[in-house]
Amino acid sequence: MSRLHVGTMGWSYDFWKGGFYPEALPSDQLLTFYSTKFNTVEIDNTFYRIPREKTVLEWKEKTPAGFVFSLKFPRIITHIKMLTDCQEETAIFLERVQLLEEKLGVLLLQFPSLFQAKSLALLREYLSGLPKTFRYAVEVRNKQLIGDELFSLLRENNVAFVWVDGASAPAVNEVTAGFLYIRWEGDRQRVGGTLGRVELERTADLKSWALKLKPFLIKKMGFFGYFSKYYSGFPPSDVREFLSTAEKTVKE
Repeated sequence: MSRLHVGTMGWSYDFWKGGFYPEALPSDQLLTFYSTKFNTVEIDNTFYRIPREKTVLEWKEKTPAGFVFSLKFPRIITHIKMLTDCQEETAIFLERVQLLEEKLGVLLLQFPSLFQAKSLALLREYLSGLPKTFRYAVEVRNKQLIGDELFSLLRENNVAFVWVDGASAPAVNEVTAGFLYIRWEGDRQRVGGTLGRVELERTADLKSWALKLKPFLIKKMGFFGYFSKYYSGFPPSDVREFLSTAEKTVKE
């Protein structure tokens, strides 16, 4: 399972101190410690702003060989401009993230519910214009978009359709690329996610996921998966349990 990358959505959580991070660990050392335990992380703050060159280089320097970052496209592209007249922002964002070099995992395009079926033509044009040297994944919040037309255009560009385990997310497991991208988002109504411990037992859910993913794991298909703090309440535990369960499932 060497191509299996599983981590958390973000790492900078002081409420993980004591349960995951050492109590006295300085904030500027959290990423370095995190990267000794897991081999990937999904970065959320790139959704709010394009990262500075210095920041990206610091991420790269603080992590070991083999570690990869998946990053969200900025919201100015996906939510504000919704793919219209955003060539400049796209170019700057891609220029910055490519500084990660071999540590760049997947670039995630998340679209709001306002992104409708009529926008698929824009998505087709946008994806076709992106550099093929990067991996991309698409997550849509508008359920009406989920269907053959979307899947076809993603396949044309080898872009992964994001599988989501969330409170209101439909269980759609369509494979549209040479790798999988899974987001265990959880339920904000049931889990607060700031207690630094498991709030909701997820053992059975993770076993079901391992069984569902077994064929892909056996084939050693590229795999990127990330746990939110709203899944069980304690993502580091979720990562460890999933990896352990997946390993046992593959051997059975």
